[in-house]
Amino acid sequence: MTPADKLAAAEARRQFALEVSQDAEAIDVARAALLIAAEDEPRRCNIALCLARLDELGAEARARVAADGGPHVEALNRYLFEELGFAGDHANYYAPRNSLLNDVLERRLGIPITLSVVYMEVGRRAGLRVEGVGMPGHFIVRARGGDERPVLVDPFYGKVIDEDDCQERLDTIYGGQVPLGEEHLRAVGPRDILVRVLGNLKGIYVQAQLYRRALAAVERILLLAPRDFDERRDRGMLLGQLNRLAPAIEDVKGYLDAAPHAPDAESIREQLKKMQIRLAMLN
Repeated sequence: MTPADKLAAAEARRQFALEVSQDAEAIDVARAALLIAAEDEPRRCNIALCLARLDELGAEARARVAADGGPHVEALNRYLFEELGFAGDHANYYAPRNSLLNDVLERRLGIPITLSVVYMEVGRRAGLRVEGVGMPGHFIVRARGGDERPVLVDPFYGKVIDEDDCQERLDTIYGGQVPLGEEHLRAVGPRDILVRVLGNLKGIYVQAQLYRRALAAVERILLLAPRDFDERRDRGMLLGQLNRLAPAIEDVKGYLDAAPHAPDAESIREQLKKMQIRLAMLN
């Protein structure tokens, strides 16, 4: 990054921290998601333009819903999925751009969580009630208009789904060993949504060995969930990869103090010893 890009990224982080420090009901999910993108792509993410675009889509969706005369969710689905072509990016699922809301708005392609954010934001502006549903491995939404019965919508596949479809998703993940329960279809709040966006980015960046970017994702997760010791562990391991050994050791020790009997505790202790040896050799 250029010095100007670094300043812009730092400002995006500062604004993100302020946004998510509010009570949950006050957090603007779209703005927070765009601030995530603005830190990762300071030159490409214009937050004001993206929010204006969501307002435009919401106004058009409201008009479509009013003119349709049928179920509001069906009218919204036709507008977003058939007319505008929002869809899942099957070909490049793990591309970072699919987790960045500005890119999803521009390309109309994304992954379940970011497409769900678009659906929630456009639906809300169109007068529908839409909430996120954080199923394991696949984010969906629950939507309703007026006095209509709420229905589940999968924005990645662009269709209404039912509980049998959700069970099939669980069967794919858990080999048929986990029955669908209320906990799988529970609505999630703004912080959980943003953690999921950042968790996807973290995994992508770790896989690509882009450790600084992965660290930035973890740091923002910890702004949302400061007591998540798994993320503190991951921050420590990433700091170690970047040879920032003193804070890495502090984080890993904190994790082991909080979870001394965690399944990975022994392997983490070995990593801690290696970091301590490396630090000692530098002194």
